[in-house]
Amino acid sequence: MKRHIQTVALLLAAAALSLSLPAMGQMTMDHSKMGMAAAPGMADGEVRKIDKDNNRITIRHGEIKHLDMPPMTMVFTAKDKAMLDKVKVGEKIQFIAIQEAGKMVVTDIQPGK
Repeated sequence: MKRHIQTVALLLAAAALSLSLPAMGQMTMDHSKMGMAAAPGMADGEVRKIDKDNNRITIRHGEIKHLDMPPMTMVFTAKDKAMLDKVKVGEKIQFIAIQEAGKMVVTDIQPGK
């Protein structure tokens, strides 16, 4: 009797699974968003302050989409100190920023458009 109950339970489980498989096959997933942050893109900004001694630049910037960051003014660390020699306070720029080791880091600076 116990064996009969186990067999019936197994058949019912198999039937339930076979009914759900077609539905699972029709599910769609957006694999482009799985486990990946948006690729860094250029953001618009204006140089407000340059601190070459501490390798920092203050930028008033527009939205930084890949970081989900609204417009604001903030201090960034320059990935390469030489970037700070290419800009002046008050200059419009385009830049790429990333979050690295808990800091906001500028990895590229170009003249603004």
